[in-house]
Amino acid sequence: PDMYPGNCWAFKGSQGYLVVRLSMKIYPTAFTVEHIPKTLSPTGNITSAPRNFAVYGLDDEYQEEGKLLGEYVYDQEGEPLQMFPVMEENEDAFQIVELRIFSNWGHAEYTCLYRFRVHGKP
Repeated sequence: PDMYPGNCWAFKGSQGYLVVRLSMKIYPTAFTVEHIPKTLSPTGNITSAPRNFAVYGLDDEYQEEGKLLGEYVYDQEGEPLQMFPVMEENEDAFQIVELRIFSNWGHAEYTCLYRFRVHGKP
């Protein structure tokens, strides 16, 4: 609900995934990832921020390999809220979206995700 340091979904290590069920099927157009800015971080850095990630559309939550919608890099020097357009041509609508994080900005113990949003058309 807020962007205070530590109020995040943290997972162990630098790789993880999150599967989100949307309220309805949509044609995804973009995604936003949000992390606290360096100025709010008690350590002055945001090494726990996601770095390389991909987003997939899934037909159901049991599907192992979804439709790749794009691969992206969250810029730790950029704005806290960053928007990423869908990169791959796609004709399908999805109600389930998977965010797959491949690396962070160097934190050895965990990765923090503050907000992930899916934008699209019903």
